[in-house]
Parts: sequence; structure tokens; C-alpha cells
Amino acid sequence: MVQAPSKSLTLKEFLQLPETKPANEYIDGQIIQKPMPQGKHSAIQGELVPAINQIVKSKRIARAFPELRCTFGGRSTVPDIVVFLWERIPRDEGGEVANTFSVAPDWTIEILSPDQSQTKVTKNILHCLKHETQMGWLIDPDEQTVFVYRSKQEPEAFDEAEAVIPTPSFARELQLTVADLFTWLLE
Repeated sequence: MVQAPSKSLTLKEFLQLPETKPANEYIDGQIIQKPMPQGKHSAIQGELVPAINQIVKSKRIARAFPELRCTFGGRSTVPDIVVFLWERIPRDEGGEVANTFSVAPDWTIEILSPDQSQTKVTKNILHCLKHETQMGWLIDPDEQTVFVYRSKQEPEAFDEAEAVIPTPSFARELQLTVADLFTWLLE
């Protein structure tokens, strides 16, 4: 849902607004509210974050974050899951994970909700790729398909149950098939 502000806001002004649930995003000068996640979305997100972290976080290779605001390249979006290489995770003065992430993730993952525009979500993934994100996934639970986006390559669609979904090289130990991903909807 696009919210028409009484006057156009800058990105800086947008970032000073209070957070909303579901989150608002700032895209091309517009404030767009994300749809409220529903069951399939939540089930996949809730399983995928720990599955990724089990592989990469324990070895301090990378870390997956759910619903993390990332502000870069003139946009402020809240992807469903982002993964940052360990050394790229923004830190505060005390060495803890920072509250503000002003860099593109290394891997962005979006899970399509029933009322969500696939075009808008794809544009967010492409925006990330333009800012050095290594890979983007668009998971469509209704179609049981995963679209994989890589910089300067054609997108690929994975919908065969036994197909292993490609991951960035830093997460190559994560061997997740299409069936593995969508079986989480049955559990």
C-alpha cells in the first residue's frame, strides 16, 4: 500500500519517522507499507533463518537476520531475510551488532505474500544486486517456486522437488532442495 504523504519526504526525513507494523519502506520517494506476513510466509521465514545460521553463523562466516531495515542507494527496505558476511555486519562502538544497517546485504531473500506485488519485490532484489549483493531469492509459496537472481545473469526458476537451490559461495554447505523448503509448510 502506497501512502501519499502531505509533502514529499526525503530519505533522511523518512528514517526519522516512527517504525510501523508491518514495516514501511522508502522506494523512489514513496512510502510503501509491506503486507502483513501470513502463515506460509512466516513458516518459511521461521525455518530458513535458523537453517542458514546453523551453517554460517557458528563458523562466523555470515549471519542471517529476519526483517532487518537496510538503507542504501537512496532506498530503505525491509527484506524478509538478509544475510551479511561476518566482517560486513555493522557494529557499534562496543562491538555489538549495530541498530542501523546502511549497506547492502550479501544475500537478500524475499518470501512472496498473497497480496504482495512480485514486480515490487523483484525490483528490490535488483536494487540490492546493483549495490553488490551477491544473490537474491524470491520464494513463491503458492507456486512452490524459488527464483534465484545473481548480478549480471539471467534469473533462474527452481520448481522441481529434488532441485538444490543455489546459494552464495559463502553458504555452499547449505544444501536445500525445493522439497526441503516447501515441506516446512506441512510441519
